[in-house]
Amino acid sequence: MPGTATDTAYWALGAEAVAASLGSGAKGLTAGQAAAQLAALGPNSVEDAPRLTALRLLLRQFESPLVLILAIAAVLSLVLQQWVDAAIILAIVLGSSLLGFYQEYRASAAVEDLKKRLALTARVLRDGTEQVLPVTQIVPGDVILLSAGNLIPADGLVIEAQDFLVSEAGMTGESFPVEKRPGTVAAEAPLSGRTNSVYLGSSVRSGTARVLVARTGRRTEFGTIAARLHARQPETDFARGVRQFGFLLIRVMVVIVIFVLSVNLLLDRPLVESLLFAAALAVGLSPELLPAIISVTLSAGARAMGRRGVIVRRLDAIENLGSMTVLCTDKTGTLTEGTIVLREALDAAARPSDVVRQLAHVNAALETGIENPLDAAIVAAGCTEGLTTEGLTKIDEIPYDFVRRRLTIVVSERSDPGHHLIITKGAFANVLDRCAMVDRNGGAVPLDQAARAQLDAVFREKGQEGLRVLALATRRVAARSGYGQDDERDMLFRGFLVFLDPPKPEARETIAQLARLGIAIKVISGDNRHVTAHMARSVGLDAPLILTGEDLAGMRDEALWHLAPRTDLFVEIDPQQKERIVRALQRTGHSVGYLGDGINDAPALHAADVGISVAGAVDVARESADIILLSRDLDVLRQGVEDGRRTFVNTLKYISITTSANFGNMISMALATPLMPFLPLAAKQILLNNFLSDLPSLAISGDNVDPERLSRPQRWNVGEIRRFMIVFGLISSVFDLLTFGILLHVFKAAEGMFQTSWFMISLLTELVVVLVLRTRKPAFRSRPGRLLLWSTLAVATATFAIPFLGGVSALFGFVPLSAGALAAVVAIVGGYMLATEIAKLWFFRAGASEAAGAGLNPGGRK
Repeated sequence: MPGTATDTAYWALGAEAVAASLGSGAKGLTAGQAAAQLAALGPNSVEDAPRLTALRLLLRQFESPLVLILAIAAVLSLVLQQWVDAAIILAIVLGSSLLGFYQEYRASAAVEDLKKRLALTARVLRDGTEQVLPVTQIVPGDVILLSAGNLIPADGLVIEAQDFLVSEAGMTGESFPVEKRPGTVAAEAPLSGRTNSVYLGSSVRSGTARVLVARTGRRTEFGTIAARLHARQPETDFARGVRQFGFLLIRVMVVIVIFVLSVNLLLDRPLVESLLFAAALAVGLSPELLPAIISVTLSAGARAMGRRGVIVRRLDAIENLGSMTVLCTDKTGTLTEGTIVLREALDAAARPSDVVRQLAHVNAALETGIENPLDAAIVAAGCTEGLTTEGLTKIDEIPYDFVRRRLTIVVSERSDPGHHLIITKGAFANVLDRCAMVDRNGGAVPLDQAARAQLDAVFREKGQEGLRVLALATRRVAARSGYGQDDERDMLFRGFLVFLDPPKPEARETIAQLARLGIAIKVISGDNRHVTAHMARSVGLDAPLILTGEDLAGMRDEALWHLAPRTDLFVEIDPQQKERIVRALQRTGHSVGYLGDGINDAPALHAADVGISVAGAVDVARESADIILLSRDLDVLRQGVEDGRRTFVNTLKYISITTSANFGNMISMALATPLMPFLPLAAKQILLNNFLSDLPSLAISGDNVDPERLSRPQRWNVGEIRRFMIVFGLISSVFDLLTFGILLHVFKAAEGMFQTSWFMISLLTELVVVLVLRTRKPAFRSRPGRLLLWSTLAVATATFAIPFLGGVSALFGFVPLSAGALAAVVAIVGGYMLATEIAKLWFFRAGASEAAGAGLNPGGRK
């Protein structure tokens, strides 16, 4: 904000000075102040615009090289005063562009609606009270409350902090979390040296803090970097496939156009007519509605998935979801109910203990760090039994983190003000490691090897019953201020907290259904091997091989590449090992999905081919994901996979069918051009043919998909598309040449009749081929979508009508056909349909044999 301390090196000033310059204080801004700031500075966003405007989207339709080819042809016609040809070309350009605009605008609006459901929020102090607001409404002067798992929504100064560690690798390159604390640093301190400041785009690893917002939006460090360098997302398989397909089209197009243009000029045909014909051929070969088709198909898939509770954050992630062969997930809430309950609190001798239950309740009720279901279960059980924290005052907290795997609360008891009680709970091994004594019948005895073995036996026994176990320990010390991790030592082991999280009844069937879809489940859990193995058996996961975090730590990458695909259970895993497992699976040819919702899942979510999170996940996990599940349910994900595959299959249908049909027609015209006294089709007739054949294609996005296509992962295969285009294109060309012979030698057709007849045959074969090639089964055994069927029939009806519509017929150079000619048209189309059906069965049978011989699985991977 102009004229404030934040225009300078605010990190070198005191927090009070910065707050005063912003009109703020310890209680943050008032609603009125915030509204004024928001109006002056705009929303807290570094994006250029949340969405393309209607005008920009319309103009984008004219950026296509195909449209530019048509525009050049129209200008050429206007210069040469070919008014009718120019008008037809411009009408078709405008019609195609408006059709694409309408579909893409609807798709864009639908995706924006889905994104709004996932808008990030933050806890902010306004008018002295805590409120949850969208991060876009945060302004300089706001005081925000941060805890583990939060994404930092703006640049600011730390006012208060408790064991506050921040991951800011994306800003400074520092791979390890750094501690942030109140204070001042030198004005010339580099970004990495500003230990009192936090930055937009970083995330909270552990602890809690209050932060005074200093800069928002484009004025943040992240915004400055973004303004200098617009980072590109890594190219996905889907985008790579579209690019490779484009290169294939360009190569074919250049060869055909140069050949046809050269032949026409050698035959001394008019230059203008030859140029228009060549341009029309180039456009005719290309599926000019492909951008609109892709947008429509993917957005239709995204909307369908959204209705099922699967929100797509990036449209091209749909292809990755459909190609997934391995899903890595934790067990809690995915394979289990996720409604964890405290089953029992036991002392060190495994007897029920009210003392351990009370200590656990105090620890859970007073913690303010990461919200988690275990603490919620403890508090819920305590409230049911009337437990309270009355008589206790919280002195300090050492928050949970994923290295220590324990949480400590320090309290003062009214009955003993001279001492403080340290209460620690956490993973069994991590708590036991900090203990020197064990509680036996109210007395402390040394924790020797025999005692450790007894405690470990209890832990193992409970785990084998499928129960999750935490340990609890205490230490009494002289009262003082300030506690840290070093105080977690020489503790007294008090007992066990035993939790029950039963498997979901439907988990076994869902896992079986995913297996039928070609997706293997791999459980990656920080929990112990006994609990995880019991859970796996209960949901039908056969896990003869289990790898632990300790195993991975001593294992070379090459060994992990060999073992990871054969292992279904990874247990006692450290957070940093999750990404390593994902990359090992990718290295061996798998397309990996990763489902996670925690802070420690973010690296693995980034590394996976498709990152999947849930609506209630921590900010950093949700923002790292490509797909968001509104409920943590594998069956919802299974439906999402099927929707993803359906969407991808329909996109490939359009590409394969349209290019093969167009390729055949263009080859036919290229071959016929030097042998005929006139052009087989005029440029305007080619463009009309291409436009009408594309209308039913828009309905492919909602076409039915055969169950067999949903049962295996789908991937781009440009080589198969090329073979498809050549095989079915050449079949089309054979029938075209047969048509030419019949028209010229049987009917002695003049130019008007020839062009009319072949226009009808060319267009009808393109329509027929959509219904035949949309399925790999015999066409009569697979029902097309209603919209596709009826739109195809409507265009077919129009095809027969056009030659008999006087004005339209004359405009395009058509003439009415005799009954004999119409019968020949129908016979040729029927023969083409039969030949295509036979060739289709051979093509896909040969393709399946080739894949099997190459050792490929159905997803196309080794």
